[in-house]
Amino acid sequence: MANEAYRAVFLRVHPTGKMVLSLTTEADGNEPQYAQLVAEELGVPSLDVKVVPADTDRFGNGHGFNTAPSPGTSAAVVKTAEKIRAKGQLLAGAAFEVEPESLKWSNGAWLRTEGAEDTNLKTIEDIALYAHGTGALPPGVEGGLDAQTVYAD
Repeated sequence: MANEAYRAVFLRVHPTGKMVLSLTTEADGNEPQYAQLVAEELGVPSLDVKVVPADTDRFGNGHGFNTAPSPGTSAAVVKTAEKIRAKGQLLAGAAFEVEPESLKWSNGAWLRTEGAEDTNLKTIEDIALYAHGTGALPPGVEGGLDAQTVYAD
């Protein structure tokens, strides 16, 4: 049964821009690589990403998740960071009062461009603070900046 159970990763970006990556799986020695994956996807230093394996505070005990280390964890981490970036783009669009699709992502920030020059930018830290209540949210978008991926492999 345990091999058929799902695993999960959860990524929360705090208003400071610091991040916590929670895993249902036990430590497997790849935690620094998971932090690096998040850092590369979101343009932050890997030291800003805390990885918590077997995070029972987040997922609880007896939750039914598979806790055995998994080769699919890296892909789930990347997918979760992509979800954060997608929500961040929606929030950056709201902050700039422009269509989110008009923004350009570059190394940890969304850029509002007019012509060939970059005129404004919102970093992931700016958007994390915005998401936690400093700005108006787009319709249907909840506050906070976090995402989860549930996976099986």
